[in-house]
Amino acid sequence: MNKQDMYTIGEVSKICNVSKKTLRYYDEIGLISPDVVSKENNYRFYSKDTLLFVPVIKYYKQMGFKLEEMRDLVQGNSYNEHERSFFQKIEDLNEQEKQIRMAHLSVGEWYKLIQEASSVIKNNVTDVCIKYLEPMTTCYMEQTFMQNYKESIINIEWTNYLEGYNLAIIGAVNLWFENFREKNKGEFCKCRIFQRNLTEESDIPMMSIGGSMVASCYHIGSHETLYRTYDKIIEWAEKHGYECSEESIERYVTDYWTIQSSEEFVTEIMIKVTRK
Repeated sequence: MNKQDMYTIGEVSKICNVSKKTLRYYDEIGLISPDVVSKENNYRFYSKDTLLFVPVIKYYKQMGFKLEEMRDLVQGNSYNEHERSFFQKIEDLNEQEKQIRMAHLSVGEWYKLIQEASSVIKNNVTDVCIKYLEPMTTCYMEQTFMQNYKESIINIEWTNYLEGYNLAIIGAVNLWFENFREKNKGEFCKCRIFQRNLTEESDIPMMSIGGSMVASCYHIGSHETLYRTYDKIIEWAEKHGYECSEESIERYVTDYWTIQSSEEFVTEIMIKVTRK
């Protein structure tokens, strides 16, 4: 082949908008190699047919193929090989799409929690209010609350539990207490940890919560002082003609997962209430 009908690596780089370093790497991994390498000066020369492989590689890259996966496709003469490779790539992309969707939802939920906490602190939103707690069915795990909030919230057992069921969760960590008065006395007590789950499994314990009115109040500061907000809710309920049940939910809007300064923690306390 006459070198006059061929392109130097610099010309290929300009024509195809790809660096000379990339072209050398393509040669190194056996993806695109020059047709001729000069014995005198090691200059590389590419034919027009070889040059046309570069746009093909760019298109495969757009579809998500790794360079190593392209070798057989670029040189392939079999529909079977292409069909197998493309089917596998569709499966891989479906899984990546699922993971990206979950990551997007998780980051979005966390961002909203940070916004919520910032707004609560900025506006000092610490008044008691009555609201309807929307019903929700979610996975949970029984545990004994041992007065250690950090270990209860950044909960290794809960993490392992979710991994065992291949479950993805989003949003704030919640603790449901059957009797919050026991907890506030400093006693060890039973509780349930839960978060909103993204995946559904039929063989994992589920709990239904909500569907009722609750007295709600944000607490700003250390978890060790949450009892003060409980007292505030109880006093408010008594004054306004509500009766508090024994159960409560602590929703940790921001906590050790987000910030290390406990004075900046924001927790929502919810106690189920009924009219007297």
